[in-house]
Amino acid sequence: MHINISPTKTEVAKNFSDYLEELIKENKTTHIALSGGSTPKVVFDYMSEHYKDVDWSTVHLYWGDERCVPPTDSESNYKMTVDHLLSKINIPKDNIHRVRGEDLPELEAGRYGKVLEEELPIVESIPQFDLVILGMGDDGHTASIFPHEIGLWDSTNNCEVAIHPDSGQRRITITGKLINNAKMVAFLVTGSSKAEKVRSIITKEEGHESYPASLVAPSSGELIWFLDEEAAAQIN
Repeated sequence: MHINISPTKTEVAKNFSDYLEELIKENKTTHIALSGGSTPKVVFDYMSEHYKDVDWSTVHLYWGDERCVPPTDSESNYKMTVDHLLSKINIPKDNIHRVRGEDLPELEAGRYGKVLEEELPIVESIPQFDLVILGMGDDGHTASIFPHEIGLWDSTNNCEVAIHPDSGQRRITITGKLINNAKMVAFLVTGSSKAEKVRSIITKEEGHESYPASLVAPSSGELIWFLDEEAAAQIN
């Protein structure tokens, strides 16, 4: 595990963008699972403005989770990515593999799981991303696997339908086997509200296993946390 701490959310965006640019340069093709949330939004804005030389034609983009809403809905992770990144860069449409949040959730989970099998290299009988980008909620959830449904992590399926514990909103999420089969996994976590869970998971406090984010342990050993000082305050 590597921990990268930056003073501000903007600096997190810069450091992660540097990391991502190098990864794309090193690979002939790069398969990336994107995350929603406020921190990726800052990253997308930063990259689209400051990293004009990235060859996006070599990059294939997927989503680690998506809300079951149309792609034009303000809650859609896909729409957020379009607004803050895709509309500002030159990337082939065929390289964008969105979750169809408008379709029947159970059917879409199955369809998207097959897309991942068709598009990604298969390693140890599991589709393999070059990079999975993850956020973490205040409750310790990651992707859309929440503490009350932590069993979804161990699903034999590539994708599952998750239910938000408060709103009841249905979501499509990749499962633990894909996350931990990735070549690299990067957490983007900012803000003081995340500090307690960050401390618990990184220091492996008693009870940390109840948080889905604690189950992220790629078999490659390549796990990196990009934190701002507020999120990292309790591990310094």
